[in-house]
Amino acid sequence: MTSQHPVTIPAVTMGTGVDVSVEAMIEDLRTLVEIDSPTGDPAALQASAHAVAGVIELRLGGHATLVASGAGPHVRWSGGGEPKVLILGHHDTVFPLGTVARRPFTVDAGRAKGPGVFDMLGGLIQAIHGLASLDDRTGVEILMTADEESGSGSSRALLEERAVACGAVLVVEGAAEGGALKTGRKGCGTFEVSVTGRAAHAGLEPEAGVNALIEASHLVIDIAALGRPDLGTTVTPTVASAGTLDNVVPAAATILVDVRVETADEKERIESAFAALAPHLDEATIAVKGSVGRPPMPASASTELFALATTLLPRLEGIAVGGGSDGNFTAALGVPTLDGLGAVGGGAHAEHEYLVIDAMTERANLVAGLVRAIQASP
Repeated sequence: MTSQHPVTIPAVTMGTGVDVSVEAMIEDLRTLVEIDSPTGDPAALQASAHAVAGVIELRLGGHATLVASGAGPHVRWSGGGEPKVLILGHHDTVFPLGTVARRPFTVDAGRAKGPGVFDMLGGLIQAIHGLASLDDRTGVEILMTADEESGSGSSRALLEERAVACGAVLVVEGAAEGGALKTGRKGCGTFEVSVTGRAAHAGLEPEAGVNALIEASHLVIDIAALGRPDLGTTVTPTVASAGTLDNVVPAAATILVDVRVETADEKERIESAFAALAPHLDEATIAVKGSVGRPPMPASASTELFALATTLLPRLEGIAVGGGSDGNFTAALGVPTLDGLGAVGGGAHAEHEYLVIDAMTERANLVAGLVRAIQASP
């Protein structure tokens, strides 16, 4: 895909590093991590958004706006002037209320740990401190959404609008393994296949029923066969449920399916295939919901910005990953998008999630250098 917003790459260097304090970054990170921010909980995300806005205003000045939504507040800040670059991320996490009390923020052996420290509060803090080192923040916008982990339903229109307005997007999601940037992402989505049969006594007259579990078993095989690993397409049945009691022919069943695709053509093929699913048993009916909600992020969307990043830090590598982010949406619009600029660490969505402290300054420097270079581009 040819970029609709080409970025002219000026001659820049990483320099000797910006004036950022690791200690200050850790304390700000502690502030955010120690607030439960489960996706889908507007009340908890209200508190999280206020904390994010407070850190932004403390370090960058100005006013951070809370944009209300049904999912919870999105946080938006602008350095003023003509918009040129959007720093994009999210402050919701996958962890339920009470996780912080059970697994509080800790720093030990060069690692910070706690819910959301890598995905993706660490990246937000590094970006804020990197921007704080710049004398000129003109043209810079920050948008931290409240619903990325649940699909960005309430934030998509806003983030797409700001991406187009700015013309370049830096996504501060966690880095890939070894600190690599994410130069491509698969499109991803979830499908739900519901089967309706007919209940009957499993011992007295099983033939009078229509067994939704058996129908679901046939469909699972059909669905799994839609995958094309040779094209980067994975179709993975992940959750199935059926039945009520062991002596009742199941009248209903549900199958959840995770889908990942690398191309728009595969997105269309998969969506059409799910729409065309047909039952195997007489009198069974099926209904399908879902789509590949996040379009693929092709490597072409990151070409210019990744080249810029490597002029700042030559050892950087870029890889394509299977997971999706809001960068998928902005890249699909033709806006240059570079992802994985956040924390170096691992364990996203897991109990052992961690951030590598020694990498924080370099990542803050990298964001600052990219912003400075984009500001200097025509």
